[in-house]
Amino acid sequence: MMQQREYTVRFTTPAFPGNAEQSGQWRTPPFKALLRQWWRIARAASKQFNVNVTEMRQAEGLLFGNAWLENDFRKSRVLLRLDRWDEGRLRQWPDAKSPGGNLTVHHPEAGRHGNNGGPVNASLYLGYGPLHYQGGNTRLKANAAIQAGETAQLSIAVPENDAALIWQALWLMDRYGSLGGRSRNGWGSFALTEANGQTITPPDILRPWEQALTLDWPHAIGRDQNRPLIWQTGPHADWQTLMQTLARIKIGLRTQFRFHGGNVANPENRHWLSYPVTNHRVNAWGNNARLPNSLRFKVRPAPTGQGLVGVIFHVPCQPPARFNPDQQAIKRVWNTVHAFLDQPAQNLTRIKE
Repeated sequence: MMQQREYTVRFTTPAFPGNAEQSGQWRTPPFKALLRQWWRIARAASKQFNVNVTEMRQAEGLLFGNAWLENDFRKSRVLLRLDRWDEGRLRQWPDAKSPGGNLTVHHPEAGRHGNNGGPVNASLYLGYGPLHYQGGNTRLKANAAIQAGETAQLSIAVPENDAALIWQALWLMDRYGSLGGRSRNGWGSFALTEANGQTITPPDILRPWEQALTLDWPHAIGRDQNRPLIWQTGPHADWQTLMQTLARIKIGLRTQFRFHGGNVANPENRHWLSYPVTNHRVNAWGNNARLPNSLRFKVRPAPTGQGLVGVIFHVPCQPPARFNPDQQAIKRVWNTVHAFLDQPAQNLTRIKE
């Protein structure tokens, strides 16, 4: 017995879900991958975060399909369909002469020879990779991206016994999900609207953030003193000015941690935010290690229905063992980040969901 639901997907920022040619295209695999990520978090919450990873991977493989469970290879039992598979309609990034095409933010480390910094393009700072600098302007690296405001119909069918967690995961995707290149920085943010307006009981995915550091995979949103580590900007008229605000905040929270040299033998505070860092290698970690930032951005429609707001939330987890995590340094760094976001100068509000 299967349950089915229909959703409208509307992107609130441009999205870079690359196909084989690296062009942004409407495709189901990125949505399915994102659904799996939030399903894990919903499942962890249902277990009060007492998770047996082996059991979770087995359950995930049986539901979403696998090629690794011995004697139980199977196709996915979660069926997704989009009503369009065409390329996105954004073919050229707004240039410096277009409205919102040259919004900059001050970066204290930009420029040469240790000066007082300089301006950087806000979109390029948050979107480097899918975006690049060419001929004095920020350009799309590929042929197309999905434009903010584009919509599609997403249909999903799931086994009845597994439906409750899937619907919760979709609720979480609407509130926190984004997909494609640089999605942790807010690109590829979207809203999901369920056709029949079904009521969902949201999972409680909040966990004391220092306890969340006991697991090395993202499984909860942190909280401190019973306050969620979720911040919201004021409303903005468009995604361009909102991404400018998010770029300013990200630059500030990163550059408050000053480096004391170039390549170093042991990690400095800023390395625990994310790694690698250009021109600041940790010799013990090398060039190929990857530590994603556990602070994520999402762009949502404003609660008032007018404009957009940015949401910043912390999904704390322990770095992989190969980084030889320094728990005290990690806690010190994230305490500093949380305090930075709480400063009145950032114009952010802690919110409850």
